[in-house]
Amino acid sequence: MEYDRIADLALEVESVSTERTARETSSDFTRVTTRISLVGPGRESVDDRPTGIGEDVTYDADEHDALAETGLPDLTGAYDLESFSAHLDDLDLFPAGEPDREVFRNYRRWGVESAALDLALRQAGTDLSSRLERSLEPVRFVASTRLGDPPTVERLEALCERVPGLEFKLDPTPSWDAELIEEIRETVDPSAVRILDLKGQYEGTDVDVPADPDLYERVLEAFPEAVLEDPALTSATEPLFDDPSIRERTSWDAPIHGLEDVEALPWEPGWLNIKPSRFGSLESLLETIAYCDERGIRLYGGGQFELDVGRGQLQLLASLCYPDGPNDVAPRGYNDPDVGSGLPASPLEPPADPVGFRWR
Repeated sequence: MEYDRIADLALEVESVSTERTARETSSDFTRVTTRISLVGPGRESVDDRPTGIGEDVTYDADEHDALAETGLPDLTGAYDLESFSAHLDDLDLFPAGEPDREVFRNYRRWGVESAALDLALRQAGTDLSSRLERSLEPVRFVASTRLGDPPTVERLEALCERVPGLEFKLDPTPSWDAELIEEIRETVDPSAVRILDLKGQYEGTDVDVPADPDLYERVLEAFPEAVLEDPALTSATEPLFDDPSIRERTSWDAPIHGLEDVEALPWEPGWLNIKPSRFGSLESLLETIAYCDERGIRLYGGGQFELDVGRGQLQLLASLCYPDGPNDVAPRGYNDPDVGSGLPASPLEPPADPVGFRWR
């Protein structure tokens, strides 16, 4: 398994620090994340004080404020990556109290484990590509954007003007009537809409979208090549997915936190959105990727509005494991409220001299 290639990496942590970061986004909310830094001693031919960095993408700003007050539990000591992960099993990474959503525990754990991987690789003087014996490839990406309320094609027009040939992940809502859909098709070649995120698998969040068979029918017909992410399967919508060709282009995101969730899906998926933070641990993430590789399940990376090193780590994983997918890992500038100049085009070229677990 892929995890076996990194599990025995030696890791020594001497100090831990956190740093809160905030930024406005194109989805009309202030994103707050926390940079997690692990510092340890260097080894021969390596920096004297290498630092491993990860990013906690928990969505509740109050949780980041609380972490700034309490700090993380004691992570210092000598380990390998496997024993470090086992150590985390015994710790509460939310010392200020229970998080509002249980999945936030995975988000924070991913921030810690990704920092540990970065530090261990740097202490060993190597990089993830070398350890996994996978080559770094250019990363194809899509721009994920909402169309506002009420929805318009203005942001799509601005992005297409700035970056000709750009591909998209769009979030249909019940307010997408036939007229708007036709405007989208006139603005963007329908084949450039790579993913339609139906958001039918979210519960109790600000982005929940109720099952709407009329909406599903409209977008299925208008974008016949798009991957259909997270439909809500109800008595009214499930018949739309009886067609094997529709099932083949259906993808899952929100329900996937590990291999058990993949195996519990209503049918073997044609696609999966891999968001590492949902998995929490490196072992869970890599065993799921290996499982999908064995079964020919196509993958693409997904982001969580990362503000720091986390976005590059997603791009690195995509480069190694699913470079040609419709990866929702566009550079951070695509998430800015205003469409700026100088946005990079797809694909992203990988670093020539990778070190640790970072894109740059």
